[in-house]
Amino acid sequence: MITPTKGISPQRALLTVSAQISMILTEPMTVSQAWTSLKTWRVRHSNDAVLPYSWFVLALDVLYALGTIHYEDGLLYRKRVG
Repeated sequence: MITPTKGISPQRALLTVSAQISMILTEPMTVSQAWTSLKTWRVRHSNDAVLPYSWFVLALDVLYALGTIHYEDGLLYRKRVG
């Protein structure tokens, strides 16, 4: 589920989806904006694997658990290293 397996393609693995979210989160945005931006990014990059909203939320959970994003005042922020 988190990594690709026999039943989970690399395009749907939570680490892959999490990395894609991290790439599109270049500025603070709402969860809805992030969802729309991710779907647009995936279409532009020929990533045609079905991605349900619940999977998107699980990927956000992974990023939060890893300490790479935070949520404040209705906005998602990507934490900066440095």
